[in-house]
Amino acid sequence: MTPAEYIQLKAFARVDGAWLAVLWTISFACYIAGISQPMFTMAALLLMVATPFFVGKRLRRFRDEDLGGIISLMRGWGFVVLVFFYGGILLALVQYIYFAYLDQGYLLASFSQTLESAETKQIVEMYGMQQAVSESLTLMEQMRPIDYALNVLTVNISAGIILGLPIAALLQKKALKKV
Repeated sequence: MTPAEYIQLKAFARVDGAWLAVLWTISFACYIAGISQPMFTMAALLLMVATPFFVGKRLRRFRDEDLGGIISLMRGWGFVVLVFFYGGILLALVQYIYFAYLDQGYLLASFSQTLESAETKQIVEMYGMQQAVSESLTLMEQMRPIDYALNVLTVNISAGIILGLPIAALLQKKALKKV
């Protein structure tokens, strides 16, 4: 890949990463809304499951419209990883802002309230996980907004690396050999 091709790859990945961040931000908002309105939880889940398909569609568009229908496995993988990277950075920023300025302990209070319900207590006791659940809540209380954001960023980049290979493998196209 030439330097100009790499610059092109990064530029298109940044734009598509911004679109991915919009998808993830809507999913995150649906997740938060789903705490009080369960209908939104399904929307959040569907949007998250749509991520590889969305990125695959963006890779196909990049391949067909900008590269003349030809893309190698490694270039496709690099594109997908960069899309997840840029989208992850923007989502981490959104989540930092949410947890630092908007949440005010809402998410943690909701988790605590759910764990205090009779059904949940019974399940936790049945599996002998009282100590693990208590430690998890204590750990969540100690986390700062930047910790949440960096944790999600790490997960998103890792997902891009893992999902990028099969997405790129499915969408790679080589130039036809002339006889």
